[in-house]
Amino acid sequence: MLDKTGIAKRIAKEIKDGYYVNLGIGIPTLVANYIPETMDVVLQSENGLLGMGPFPFEGEEDPDVINAGKQTITMLPGSAIFDSAMSFGMIRAKKVNLTILGAMEVSENGDIANWKIPGKMVKGMGGAMDLVASAENIIVAMQHVNKAGESKLLPKCTLPLTGVHCVKKIVTELGVFDVLPEGGFKLLERAPGVSVEEIKNATAGKLIVEGEIPEIVI
Repeated sequence: MLDKTGIAKRIAKEIKDGYYVNLGIGIPTLVANYIPETMDVVLQSENGLLGMGPFPFEGEEDPDVINAGKQTITMLPGSAIFDSAMSFGMIRAKKVNLTILGAMEVSENGDIANWKIPGKMVKGMGGAMDLVASAENIIVAMQHVNKAGESKLLPKCTLPLTGVHCVKKIVTELGVFDVLPEGGFKLLERAPGVSVEEIKNATAGKLIVEGEIPEIVI
């Protein structure tokens, strides 16, 4: 199975030269560390930064330079800092080419739930609803099952929704999946050492398997 770093490395392969990319909280923030230096990609942090770099080395952290998850980050040459109004203006105007988010659940028709578990304290909504409503391309980085071993790839989300019909691709510790417009998770790649049968058993939603499924190469 892939660990969180492996998921981030695989998602980094989806980023194309010239992209403006928003990285959500959690596993998505790790993607910044694995974008090739030869690629011209601008990372946006919704708290007001264009030009986010990788995480700083120990001892080089600046507590005033943080991402939306309050983690210390670095700024690349030419970075720009601005307020939240400008940041979400960029997002709502569809200036961001790719959004990478974490999720608690994704349904087979592309709905996403990632902001609230009923009965548990929530610090705030965050920018997830703006991101999923405005982004052209959304990739979800998530664990395939929850702590109880229950699938998080579902026929229908059970938690409060963040957005509907918006997720295009999912990368979990078990594999890579396209979310088809007509509904269903199409298995594209499987994690090294993971069988198709294991993925079927861990997926509650409609799983589509066509032909031989290659292993993920990172």
